[in-house]
Amino acid sequence: MMEENDVVRSLAALAQPVRLGVFRALVVAGPKGLTPGALCEALLVPATSLSFHLKELTHSGLVTQERQGRHLVYRAQFGRMQGLLSYLTDNCCEGQACLTDTAALAHC
Repeated sequence: MMEENDVVRSLAALAQPVRLGVFRALVVAGPKGLTPGALCEALLVPATSLSFHLKELTHSGLVTQERQGRHLVYRAQFGRMQGLLSYLTDNCCEGQACLTDTAALAHC
């Protein structure tokens, strides 16, 4: 279970369009991850800007960085993402178990 401070840090990291795009790209890439060059090319983000956003995502724990030879590879941390989703799900609907059917969700 994630601590509240970790949840806030993760949500803050995702509350920016470029960082959300980077995170989405890393989730889609899966376990193989992506290099900063591939992210710059795919998202049309300058390298200096991307570096700042990757640092924020790494600091939040949603992304990891690994050196492979001369390259850095960034990967989404699926466990952390699942922890965030679980925290939000466990704490919705005024503490009641979340409902999955659309009509029932209207009552939350």
